[in-house]
Amino acid sequence: MARQPLIGITGREDTSARLHAASMHAVGVSYIRAIQQAGGTPCILPPTLTEEDWPILVARLDGLLLSGGEDVAPALYGEVPRPWLGRVDDARDHAELGLVRLWVTTGKPLLAICRGHQVLNVALGGTLSQDILAEIPTALDHTYVPSRPMGHLAHRVTLAPDSQLAKILGQTTLEVNSAHHQAVKRPGDGMRVVAHAPDGINEATELTGHPFCLSVQWHPEAMLGTSETMRPLFEAFVQRARGD
Repeated sequence: MARQPLIGITGREDTSARLHAASMHAVGVSYIRAIQQAGGTPCILPPTLTEEDWPILVARLDGLLLSGGEDVAPALYGEVPRPWLGRVDDARDHAELGLVRLWVTTGKPLLAICRGHQVLNVALGGTLSQDILAEIPTALDHTYVPSRPMGHLAHRVTLAPDSQLAKILGQTTLEVNSAHHQAVKRPGDGMRVVAHAPDGINEATELTGHPFCLSVQWHPEAMLGTSETMRPLFEAFVQRARGD
């Protein structure tokens, strides 16, 4: 039986506990299922990690998945907050940025999704658009529509034919879901943009020279229930974490 690699998934603060005002650290079930179905063992990472935790996790985890969530604090990429900025979590930003910067030096696989796509970019010196429609009025509306399921396919993305992502997915044009109001503006050091939406918004990046460091702006884990398109992405990630 093949070894099941241990995959860390970044969590977020949640106040939906039954006890009044009680706080939890959690991740969406769809992330957990995506890793399990691909043959990995998921491990939730709290958004309160400190400098002392980072090297321990880097040593013990086989793969790192940066999940979605709130906005990244603009001060971390040299900007002041704009009126349209959403909720931020300073502790989570600190925890994830430090972990990512150490992680990418190891060559171990990293998959970043939505907020994770943006965290990875900021960690490597890039910037973000704080709100797509406020900064790019001609852009598509990329935000989540509550009346639609998360798996709803919102728009097309076009992938660079020579990208690792295109090779994994086996295609260069596909339909994806969308649930974000921010986007990567200036790519971080070594980050190559490998996918765009029809309006030019950056939808995926890869870290040049890294064996497996991929990020996507859409939510591939939420598409697994209705489409097989994204299953190869999680399988490739887990396989690389296993050392295959």
